[in-house]
Amino acid sequence: MPARRWAVAAAAAALTAGPAALAGAGSAHATGESGSASAAVLRTGLDVALLNKTVHAPLAVSLNEVRAPGDARRTALTASLDGVDGGKPFSVLRAEVADAKATVNGERAEASTTLAKARLHVPGLPLLSVVELEAVSSKAVCEAGRNPHASVTLPASVTVLGKRVALTAGGPTHVEVPGVGEVRLDLSKTDTTSTTAAATALRLEVSVDPLELNVAEVEGTLTLAESRCETPAAQPAAPGAPAAPEAAVQPQGARAEAGLAETGGDPVTPYVAAGAVALLAAGGGAVALSRRGRGN
Repeated sequence: MPARRWAVAAAAAALTAGPAALAGAGSAHATGESGSASAAVLRTGLDVALLNKTVHAPLAVSLNEVRAPGDARRTALTASLDGVDGGKPFSVLRAEVADAKATVNGERAEASTTLAKARLHVPGLPLLSVVELEAVSSKAVCEAGRNPHASVTLPASVTVLGKRVALTAGGPTHVEVPGVGEVRLDLSKTDTTSTTAAATALRLEVSVDPLELNVAEVEGTLTLAESRCETPAAQPAAPGAPAAPEAAVQPQGARAEAGLAETGGDPVTPYVAAGAVALLAAGGGAVALSRRGRGN
């Protein structure tokens, strides 16, 4: 009886040890970094020189600058500088629509901006807009497993320093107004890498020198409708038992070859086979012990 119990216990251990060890080695855990998204309707980087360039006042402001997750819908931006219009606030941008949105959801990051019926001003030119436009938008999408995408929508024309200018994709556009200044427009800038995307609808390089307006010179850049994103890492697979592989299909009449790959076996098969052999051996031993006991 002790020998029979030992044989049965050994067979049971052989059957359970293999699958348990396989389950522990078959699952993998990975942690991925989150992606990012950001958007801004307007970003300024201007230097305002006053009193024959003896005083410099930087003007660095932004409208609806958001990072994921977030959205903003303000339509007006004002600023104030000492020495300009007595230090009173002046309008930098006014628009009927000024939306910015940035989201990161699972394996997808997306940023977008929309600007419509907009007028942009710089210090010293309260009545003359640097640029007026009907509508612009930008969008950047980064999704795991896909190439990032960036796009821009532009109007056919804009008004720069009071002049109507047609927009083309042939390169930067220069506008100069004597006694006022000049503006260079870079249109529809998009950039993508394997993991990032960026889109800018308009980038203006401004050099304004209005006469007798208490502002000697305004220089710098204005960026309209900017969207950026970075691809999130792919989500790890849910932990669990490995999927059983499909059995190999043999052509009719073909002789099956030995081996796991040809017979459709999986990694559990050796453990099951070993357990079955041990169980048979235990059963045989038990029968032999039983007959010996009867003979005695």
